[in-house]
Amino acid sequence: MTRQYVYPCDQRAATLWYHDHRMDFTGPQVYRGLAGFHLITDDEDDALPLPKGDRDLPLMITDRAFEVDGSLRYPSLDSTLRQVPGVDPDFAEGVLGDVVLVNGAPWPVHEVDAVRHRLRLLNASNARRYRLEFDPPTPITQIGSDGGLLDRPHPLSDVLMAPGERFDVVVDFGAHAPGTEVTVRNGLDGGPVMRFLVGGKAADDTRVPEILSRYERLDPAAAVRTRVWRFSRKSGTKPHSWRINGEPFDPDRVDASTRLGEVEVWRFVSDLHHPVHVHLDQFQVVARRGHEPGPYDSGWKDTVDIGPADYVDVAVRFTGHKGRYLVHCHNLEHEDMAMMARFDTV
Repeated sequence: MTRQYVYPCDQRAATLWYHDHRMDFTGPQVYRGLAGFHLITDDEDDALPLPKGDRDLPLMITDRAFEVDGSLRYPSLDSTLRQVPGVDPDFAEGVLGDVVLVNGAPWPVHEVDAVRHRLRLLNASNARRYRLEFDPPTPITQIGSDGGLLDRPHPLSDVLMAPGERFDVVVDFGAHAPGTEVTVRNGLDGGPVMRFLVGGKAADDTRVPEILSRYERLDPAAAVRTRVWRFSRKSGTKPHSWRINGEPFDPDRVDASTRLGEVEVWRFVSDLHHPVHVHLDQFQVVARRGHEPGPYDSGWKDTVDIGPADYVDVAVRFTGHKGRYLVHCHNLEHEDMAMMARFDTV
């Protein structure tokens, strides 16, 4: 069977990605490699004096486990991926690998000039979170999020990424002497991710401007309603044990109906770690546990990391397209085990 899809691509520049979304089998499909970058540029982004060309690096970070013969090890209940969804119960909280890959290579080393580089970071792992730390410490400036450029640059000491999140950052390797090895580690477990080998000095006319972009900030006070989405596990119902608002996913059930152009506040409430992803339009984080957004919440986002016993409020407005869409956990094993809900825009 062949189908043709037409995407108008009328959005602002952003570091996007695509992946297989087959119901009940997204996790093993993505684990086997059905995912990739989708980079969108525009005149606004191109006009900025940011690093370009081979100094603009998309980095897809994943973790995988391998058998002794080099084949992928994934604990599917049905190795044929045809009938029985889900994973071995020991992996119900998410499949973690013991090898970190960047753009498909295990723990790679990349040579860079001692100048600024733009790193488009994507956590494409099924379940693993990363706190990317540079050793020795290296200046990091966030310039973009899931949905494109921030309005102003945002300095970071590290980058905390949940599955599905993207961070667009500028890293200044000019802070190091030629010959320095900069190791990127996952601060959550101490494991290595990759290394940069700093070469010689080179001409660098790039800079990070004080103003990156201008965009509307959604006003939560203008929201027509607040919806609560509770992400939790229900024991004893494997393989469909993860729920939203107490219900497993049913594609024929409408869990919310939104009107095009209206602002809503969506509150995501979590029992454990859940990266919550919303289809169709990006949102803006307006509060964490009733306080200010966190240091990794800047800009337009489509995925937000929710910690254990935590809640986050986001402002969202769906525009342009009517139809049926999903909100789900981007831990792919949780998603496959029914942690999705349908909303319709009308």
